[in-house]
Order: sequence, then C-alpha cells, then structure tokens
Amino acid sequence: MLKITSAQINPTIGDIQGNIALMLHAARQARDEHAHMVVFPELSLTAYYPADLLDDAHFQTRLDEGLEQLKIANRETPNLLWVVGTPMRRQGPGKAFHNALLVLKNGKVVMEYFKQLLPTYNIFDERRHFEPGPDVVRVLRIADQQVGLMICEDGWNDDGRDYTVNPFQRLADASPDLVVTINASPSNVGKREQRHIVFGKACMRHKLPLLYVNQIGGHDQLVYDGASFAMDAAGHVVYEARRFAQDVTTLTFDSHSQSFTDSYGQALAPVLGAGLSTMEFYRQQIVLGLKDYARRCGFKTAVVGCSGGIDSALTLALATEALGAQNVVGITMPSKFSSEGSVSDSAILCKNLGIQLVEHPIRDIVAEFESGFENAFGTSLQGLPLENLQARVRGTTLMEYSNAFGHLLLTTGNKSEVSVGYCTLYGDTNGGLGLIGDLYKTEIFELCRHVNATAGREIIPDAIIEKPPSAELAPGQKDTDSLPPYEVLDEILKALIEGERLPESERHRSEKKMAQLRTEVTGKALIERIQKMIARNEYKRRQAPPVLRVRGRAFGSGRQVPIAAVQYA
Repeated sequence: MLKITSAQINPTIGDIQGNIALMLHAARQARDEHAHMVVFPELSLTAYYPADLLDDAHFQTRLDEGLEQLKIANRETPNLLWVVGTPMRRQGPGKAFHNALLVLKNGKVVMEYFKQLLPTYNIFDERRHFEPGPDVVRVLRIADQQVGLMICEDGWNDDGRDYTVNPFQRLADASPDLVVTINASPSNVGKREQRHIVFGKACMRHKLPLLYVNQIGGHDQLVYDGASFAMDAAGHVVYEARRFAQDVTTLTFDSHSQSFTDSYGQALAPVLGAGLSTMEFYRQQIVLGLKDYARRCGFKTAVVGCSGGIDSALTLALATEALGAQNVVGITMPSKFSSEGSVSDSAILCKNLGIQLVEHPIRDIVAEFESGFENAFGTSLQGLPLENLQARVRGTTLMEYSNAFGHLLLTTGNKSEVSVGYCTLYGDTNGGLGLIGDLYKTEIFELCRHVNATAGREIIPDAIIEKPPSAELAPGQKDTDSLPPYEVLDEILKALIEGERLPESERHRSEKKMAQLRTEVTGKALIERIQKMIARNEYKRRQAPPVLRVRGRAFGSGRQVPIAAVQYA
C-alpha cells in the first residue's frame, strides 16, 4: 500500500518563503497521517507563473536561496518524499530555466524531471523563459510500487494532436503502477470536465491510474480552481478535492487492485460528474479571484460606482461576498440625465447588501466643464464629448475616493460592451480590476438572477434586472440605440472572439445564429460592423484594467492582437 498526500495549496507568485511555509504545513499533515509521499502543484515554490520575474537577477538569487531553504524544510519530515515544482537553472544554449519537478527526501534531491511540452498559446507563454526537457521518463520506486512522474501539459497530448512528442505514452511504456502529475491548470467554464475527459481517455488507453494535483488561487487575471483528482485505470474519477479552496488529503493506493481509498483504507465518497452549474462556477471563480487579487495587492476595501444599472449591481454583490459588507462602498453620482431610479434603485441595492452608499452629484461639476470649454474653445460641448465628459467626471471622482481612502476601485464593464468599445477611456474604464469583464451581457442578467436565487431573497432588485440597459448619458438613452439587442450581439461576439474555444452547446447556438445572419443582407452588414468595432477598440482594451478570466478566451493575455493593424479591409 502506498499512502500519498495530495497538497492542493494556494501559493503566491514570488512569495518563496510563504510558499515554503505552506508546503511545510501540508507536509507535516502528510507525516502525521503516515504518508510516503506528499505532492505539490507545478511551480509550487514560486507559484505559477512568475513570468519576467525570472529575468530579474534579485529574484534569481531569491530562487536559489529558496531551493536551499526548501531542502532544509524537507528535513523536518524524515523519509517523507516531497514532489515539488520549481524553475530550475540550466546551462548551455537556449533559455535559462527548466520547468522542473523535484523529488526531495531528507534534504536531498533524489530525482528531477523537466517538463517537455511547454504551452505557448492562449494565456500560456512558457517558451518565453523555459527550455523543453529531454525526452526521458522518470519512475520512482516507493513502498514496492512504481510511480511515474510528469508535469501538466506533458499529459495533455496523448492524442498526438498538438506536439510531436507524447510524454504520457513514453511513461506508459515504462509500466508504472501509478502516474502522478503536478499541475497549474487555470480554470474557465468547462475546464474541469475537459481535464476529466483528456486524462480519462489517457488512463483508459494505457490502463493506468493517475493522481492529478492542481493549485488554487487568483493570480492577476487567472484563477485556479484546484479540483485535484484521482482516476482509476478505467478513467473514472474516484476522488476529487474541493474547488476554490485549499485541500490537503491523504489517499491510499493499492497497486494490485489499482484502486484508491482514504487514508484509513475506507472507500472514498462518490464523485459527482456534473460539478457546479455555469452560474455558480462564475460566482465562485470571481469571488476567489477578487479575494486573492485584493489580498496580494494589499487592499482590504473596495469602491464601486453605483449607477443603478445591472453591471454595477452585480459587481457590488460579488465584491460584498468576497470582501464583506463592511469593506465595500458604493458611490452614486447622478447627472442631469440620470433617471430617478438611478439613485433609488442604488439605495435599495446597497441596503439589501448592507453596504454604505455615498451620493456625490456631478451636475454642477459637468456644468463647470461645459462653461469652461465653451469659453476657451468658442463652441459648446454636445453629443459624444458631453457623454464622455460625464463618464470621466465619475471616473475621476472614484479615483479620488480610492486615493483618499485606500479602496480598490472595481470597474464594471462587461464583455459585450468592452468588445465593441461601448465604454469611456479614463471614465468607466478606470479601476484596478474588472470582475465581470469576461461575462457577456446576457450572462450578467442570468448571474444576477442566480445570486438572488442562491441567497433565497432579492439582493439585486428586480427593478434593476428588468430595466432596459442604459448609460444614461443623454436624454432617453438606451443601449439598443447604438447596439443590436444583446441576445443577438452576444452570439456574434462569441463566434468572433472565442470561436472553437466555446463550450460545445454555446458554439452550436452561436454558429447557428451566424449562419442565419449571413443569409440576410442586413445580417451580413451587422456582422461586418461588429467585426470592425471589435478591431477599432483594441486600443481601449489595452488600457483597461485586467479582468478576471472565466471563459475560454478572455481579453488580456489570452488574446494578443495588434492595435495598429488592418484586420478587416
């Protein structure tokens, strides 16, 4: 019998001392539960992904020192094997580091393995800093059992589609009793199920059981959901760690039956195949993402411009769940174009949430700007410049509050609006983080209803959910004055921005809508117009705050498009 501890931890990028402390805490639990081995996530020493910190000489020194301190910590748990991930210096031509897996025992490195397949697509950029490892297999004998080791992407190519090398096949040829893979797999909608499918097929094909250990936590745009798992040789998930939470669990593996039990040898609880609903996944992903972003950037409080609209309402609800009602402030800033509901609906929302609402009218400030502009330039402000002025006065006011009181300003743009530039630079794009910037407008409505249903009461007032979306920057303004209905716009955007990265059900619906539009002259024109709006507004997105990623392709690191380019002639 092999006792192995899955240490699903939440390391912080660059906090080498803190990450070692997390590992030591988990290793002590593994020791107390008489485990033979404790397994940590990919790059657990630095957290995933340190990026250009790896180019910094001071960071490199800290990394070298951290490796030595890790060995010292390992001595605290005699004879317990630690499987850890770390950048590892290398010599010779090529990049300066390997993405390494080290096995430590009694303060010494007893085995090392270097990641062979380095993802450089979507949000990943590992070839920027790492050199691929050699085509070798690493198998470790523990408690009379053979354990094969690999790192994340090395297990994703068993169908041979993406790389010419297949480390999983090579490892299977060595006939281990168990495969252990360390991972830093960021989550998006459908990712958990995708992992199960990919590794389930590989386990079934090679008749090998597997333990998959992932990290959790929010790191800038990316959120890692954990959901570490164990599979039997038939590709069935027999154990799953908690999602969006640290989880250190000891399992018992029997190579004769190729099965897992708990640390006492008792049967494990069944794993539900369905997992979280899409809306619940969004909620938990965003809440954890904000918690960790605020904590790691030194913020305890947040401020949101409260317009009485659905986007700011959802942002406030999620921020309140993440940080606590006492740490969130809403500011309503009515102008002469604001509806009565802008303030009254904001007041009801903030009362429901239990947060402070401050009213700061901007009518007089905007009027002063108008007067000054006309005096200086001999013409009045009207149309788009006047609309944008209001947004920028609000954005400036919110930044003043953030500077004065130390609150993190959360921007409230959704993916539909940000895609087509329906936002104002240095206005409603101001802020340090966007919570809902990877959610389409139709999903905003759905998630608001989910928040209410989950709470069992009306947190976000129905009046906010049901009112027609409007920026309220001009008399009687509605979003549909300049945009198609969101039910149409979102399907076009999904096809143009995410395409094959869409979940299957969404892709079919989006493709069907696009095919229908292309049969109509007005439909073709609409698609072309949206394409040009997406391209023309890349400069806005480049200057906007990072948004928490929840979907397969988010703006930011996952979509790198030149600003000065001819995309549609």
